[in-house]
Amino acid sequence: MTIKEVCEKYNLTPDTLRYYERVGVIPEVTRTPGGIRDYQEVDINWVENAICMRDAGVPVEMLIEYVKLFQEGDKTIDARTNLLKEVREQIIENKKKYEIALEKLEYKIGRYEVAQKTGKLTWE
Repeated sequence: MTIKEVCEKYNLTPDTLRYYERVGVIPEVTRTPGGIRDYQEVDINWVENAICMRDAGVPVEMLIEYVKLFQEGDKTIDARTNLLKEVREQIIENKKKYEIALEKLEYKIGRYEVAQKTGKLTWE
């Protein structure tokens, strides 16, 4: 796939993809003999991983560390496992924060919906 096709498929900008590759969030992408990026299945898998992790709030630095460890091979399995466990804990914490925020938002919406019917806003 071309960079344009990848961008369209995943709603990313070419600058974002190039940045991910440049800093090491994804490994170096397969290239044509002329040097043009030619995303293969393995490259797409890394892009999908980066998108998933970034959407979950994982810092770029953690993703870079994970890719470096992966590239070092099986001797880093323990380190990668520990890194992923740390990511999981961060996601769980973020999930808790979002659940609390959602509860508060639901309460406020409920109060406003009552106010729309009664003409009076109360916080009881």
